[in-house]
Amino acid sequence: MPRQLGELEDAVMTRVWRWNRPVTVREVLEDLQKDRSIAYTTVMTVMDNLHQKGWVRREVDGRAYRYTAVSTRAAYAAALMNEAWALSDNPAAALVAFFGMMSPEQRETLRAAMRILQGDLGDAGGEDAEGAAGGEPGEDGEAADGAGGTGR
Repeated sequence: MPRQLGELEDAVMTRVWRWNRPVTVREVLEDLQKDRSIAYTTVMTVMDNLHQKGWVRREVDGRAYRYTAVSTRAAYAAALMNEAWALSDNPAAALVAFFGMMSPEQRETLRAAMRILQGDLGDAGGEDAEGAAGGEPGEDGEAADGAGGTGR
């Protein structure tokens, strides 16, 4: 993804991601208006900007457009983390600092994600890698389920 979303762009994209279907400006406007006063033209401009930036695609539906997210919120978050890490002059120190900010639950989610990734890569040392990450044999199913629900 190109860059971090602004506050209003994030509010719009949150709805597009949550609903996971093509949405109109009117639908997003009505939902945003539950929390704040905002004009139709403002939401229309934001959605057009998101389209121009490649965050959403749109299709004509009568006299309106229907917008659909190009990628998931998880992919967006991963791209932001990757971009921030790539900008660091000391990537290892940046990762250590980032991991240090994590709660125990987040670190366990990270361990579960690493076990999943190691399995996808066909790592022959999967059990050794699990032990190094703090995993216990037989907990793979639970960990995978926990990782899959993160970020929703």
